[in-house]
Amino acid sequence: MKICVIGAGNGGQALAGYLAVKGFDVSLYNRSYWRVAPIIKSKTIRLEGEINKVVKLSLVTTDLEEAIKGRELIMVVVPASAHREVAKKIAPYLENGQIIILNPGRTYGALEFDLILKREGIKKDIIVAEAQTFVFASRTSNPGVVKIFRIKNAVPVSALPASKNDVLKSIVDEVMPEFIVDRTVLYTSFNNIGAVFHPATLILNAARIEATFGKFEFYLEGITQSVARVLEQIDRERCEIAKFLDVEPITAVQWLNYAYDVYGTNLYDAIHNNQGYQGIMAPPSLQNRYIFEDVPMSLVPISSTGKHFGIPTPTIDSIIQLASVMMGRDFFNEGRTLERLGLKNISVDGLRRLVEEGGGMI
Repeated sequence: MKICVIGAGNGGQALAGYLAVKGFDVSLYNRSYWRVAPIIKSKTIRLEGEINKVVKLSLVTTDLEEAIKGRELIMVVVPASAHREVAKKIAPYLENGQIIILNPGRTYGALEFDLILKREGIKKDIIVAEAQTFVFASRTSNPGVVKIFRIKNAVPVSALPASKNDVLKSIVDEVMPEFIVDRTVLYTSFNNIGAVFHPATLILNAARIEATFGKFEFYLEGITQSVARVLEQIDRERCEIAKFLDVEPITAVQWLNYAYDVYGTNLYDAIHNNQGYQGIMAPPSLQNRYIFEDVPMSLVPISSTGKHFGIPTPTIDSIIQLASVMMGRDFFNEGRTLERLGLKNISVDGLRRLVEEGGGMI
């Protein structure tokens, strides 16, 4: 199978290398030449950590048309805040039968990506799917050198609409056995664990990050018992909305067991029992995707859905407000909302029908 990975950050390089290790023909695309210049020259990725191997890619390029031509599977590994831009750029070059997986979609990623393709006039037989989280905890040390701290045991994925899940399953079973095809993209969107772990931890450690340039372990030192209690409340608010949407929620504690085989009676204990988080340092500044991606593309759509259906999200809203003040932005207005997705009048039954069958807006 020929696969394209879009995005050459930490995750994109790790995923491209991982797929190449498995023997797939992999192309890697990045819009910025400077990030991939050394990889364009060598066409190699050095994997460290869970896998220690140097692998060859078939193509590394800044030409998007060249990158996706003839590729059956397109793995989008960019911050969710870039999904709209990627959808617009990729639209003219898409071919019938291609499958696009957002790694991850965060919340409503597949809905937004599909909406943009439709607005661009795409009528080809394309499947858009989203993963609930990214399959690796990984970091790059140099271009073409990436450390995979841990490969998650299982990551839910789903197609939009869910009626395409059989086709999706036939592909991911071959390519990524870690992917478990689940009911609908509401499951992947509202079991978005990054929404729980990332923004609040960054905001509540803001002074320490700015004073030390992130010289501490993000999860193991940044999540103290009091911070963990805030995360647990965010988790409860997320789960309440999931249940209302008829999505079986997986709590953050349950997810840590599901993804990493770790246990804990509460979130603090579970996080600190996870060896996969050892050595993962905090971001060096607040100018980071944990805010610019996870606030507008995770917390805002969760909050928007809660408001739409009358489910309060006071803790989530407080983190969005603090992030907006600290960054000088209005994330409530910038982020993915039901209104911006063209769904401002949708009913809960209409939303379920939309993700299951691809229709139904009332």
